[in-house]
Amino acid sequence: MFWIRLKRVIKAGWVNFRRNSVVSYAAILVTTITLAVVTGLFLFQAILNASIASIQSKVDIAVYFTVNAPEDQILSLEGTLQKMPEVASVQYISADQQVLAFRDRHSNDYLTLQALDELGDNPFGGLLQITAKDPSQYEAIAQVLEGDTDIAHDNSQIIQRINYSQNKDIIDRLNNLIFNARRFGLILTLILSLVSIIIMHTTIRLTIYMAREEIGIMRLVGASGSYVRAPFLVQGMLYGAFAWLLTNIVFFPLTYLAGDKLTDLLGINLYSYYTSHFFSVSGLVLLIGLLLGMISSLMAVRRYLNV
Repeated sequence: MFWIRLKRVIKAGWVNFRRNSVVSYAAILVTTITLAVVTGLFLFQAILNASIASIQSKVDIAVYFTVNAPEDQILSLEGTLQKMPEVASVQYISADQQVLAFRDRHSNDYLTLQALDELGDNPFGGLLQITAKDPSQYEAIAQVLEGDTDIAHDNSQIIQRINYSQNKDIIDRLNNLIFNARRFGLILTLILSLVSIIIMHTTIRLTIYMAREEIGIMRLVGASGSYVRAPFLVQGMLYGAFAWLLTNIVFFPLTYLAGDKLTDLLGINLYSYYTSHFFSVSGLVLLIGLLLGMISSLMAVRRYLNV
């Protein structure tokens, strides 16, 4: 009995969907735009993460040591920093490695190399390059090295300078970029979701009005309120399902065309990412489409279906 009723409900929902084809197409189009934006935001998030990872790899805190700083003390500080939960990695660059890198950078500058040779001794000290797990944690790391802490006091004699203040503007801009990009995506998704709900709400309201006589007959013969309401929920879910299908039809060729051409620019192959994350991304987008259809249907049924 349950399956028979379910089959009838689905059939009635499909009939309602086809009966107002022009209005249904409009609802599907608006919902498709919403789901396309949601899918685009997932891809944008992947691009943003790749860009952030690239920027983070170039942003760090450099701790410069005095020329005569004992290497064992520098290595001890390196081990202490690596144990901090905020620190992703610490790289030690010795004075000899620094002078070799300096010579390599200025290999075509004869005067600079001559001046370095005339010094005789190595003018460089050791260096620690510290990378944080999150850009917002650099300030905490710098505070440990520069503030009123045991680590800062124990190593104050060998630390020459810390370049956190020089990189602070870059780190702050990176944090603001992440925050603003995510906030913009959330606001845009909410606005388009609201528009989709309004359009589908109006569509289903019109369907209810056109089927008012049929609904009245169903009530006279003893149909329950849930049985009368169910086809309109199916209708709303159909809007979401067809919008999800159109979204995939658009994004498969779009990401394929952009995959090879924009990989260097974006730092990620969109087509490879989209296909490898298809079930997680597309599944969530389908769920959003179905929820939008159900919410708009419930609103229309509750307000305009007098049963």
